[in-house]
Amino acid sequence: MKLLVIGSGGREHAIAKKLLDSPEVTTVYAAPGNAGMKRDGIDTVSIAISQHDELIHFAKSNAITYTFVGPDDALAAGIVDAFEHAGLTVFGPTQAAAELEWSKDYAKYIMNKYDIPTADHKTFSDFDAAVSYIESKGAPIVIKADGLALGKGVVVAETVSDAIDFTRDVLTNDKFGKSRVIVEDFLVGEEFSLFAFVKGDRFYMMPTAQDHKRAYDNDKGPNTGGMGAYSPVPHIAQSVVDTAIEMIIRPVVSGMVKEDRSYTGILYVGLIITAAGPKVIEFNARFGDPEAQVILPRLTSDFAVNMLDLLSDKVPSFSWLTSGVTLGVVVAAKGYPGDYEKGVALPEKTTGEITTYYAGVAENDASTLVTNGGRVYLLETTADTVASAQDIIYQTLAVQDTTGLFYRTDIGDKAHV
Repeated sequence: MKLLVIGSGGREHAIAKKLLDSPEVTTVYAAPGNAGMKRDGIDTVSIAISQHDELIHFAKSNAITYTFVGPDDALAAGIVDAFEHAGLTVFGPTQAAAELEWSKDYAKYIMNKYDIPTADHKTFSDFDAAVSYIESKGAPIVIKADGLALGKGVVVAETVSDAIDFTRDVLTNDKFGKSRVIVEDFLVGEEFSLFAFVKGDRFYMMPTAQDHKRAYDNDKGPNTGGMGAYSPVPHIAQSVVDTAIEMIIRPVVSGMVKEDRSYTGILYVGLIITAAGPKVIEFNARFGDPEAQVILPRLTSDFAVNMLDLLSDKVPSFSWLTSGVTLGVVVAAKGYPGDYEKGVALPEKTTGEITTYYAGVAENDASTLVTNGGRVYLLETTADTVASAQDIIYQTLAVQDTTGLFYRTDIGDKAHV
């Protein structure tokens, strides 16, 4: 098989690398990919994710068996619809099905209709009405811009004034190009992520994971795309996972079929364990990043064949590591998620028990990898315990030259609580 992965980040590096591990696969292309992927034998293709016609032409010309779509903006733009219209096999939800992610208001509609537990909420397009509601609820309170906003469209406001300022940015100042906000209650509890491979009314669960969104140690600083993750989450009881599957995963999968938006792809559910049980924070229509980089290394079956079976309406035989923990730490450019410098030289690629997944990187004239984005690379390893995985990663980072870079030193610490 020859396969195509759409995207250029660490998530797509992990997907492409795992697909290439299959003895049934000869070539994996990544469009546009990144320079670091080439060090793992992945072929990069200089076609942007928005260039649907060019990507379709490439897939046809190179006899691609199927295409795996990584990023949310590509799904929201209808890349799956375009590929399917061209008669190509593609793994990912259609634009209508991906509305679960790209419209937070639609996600709430689905949760309300199918009795899926989530925070109490209301949607507003009128600024004054939103302010009145915020003032009546008080703080802390969560405000979400409706639609994709590169991870910056959500604020957990500690004060009413902060909530109003963010709402003004969205509805009056057009900061995100969005016309609606969802105002929802702040929920207290521990967060974790559940992922499932979905095809119509069938779904196959993956191990649990826990992401770390804040930029700095002890969950301080601004929200980011994710600074590290680990899988599975040892202190999340299986009973909680089982409840989430029955109360959340199953009804949303069957609900999308009933809504005539049958879902094919990765379904991500961000959950919080409240006193009333698990509730949904958000849905994503694709793998998380960095969760993909710690979940996929735990897959022991043939990923490429699993995906082909799923797309062919066969029953895939997924198998996973049943012991140990896989942990990944993101190394980012100093200043991220704000302004940061590009062109900083990177340390050599790790070998042995640590895998490097690249994201915001490019090659300079000397063919050296340099920074080209906010999140630059992730180091991943699997060990018997969270603590031993941390030791392996952080001992390596301590001797790497991370000039111009930074990383959190507490990824996985919550597992010790």
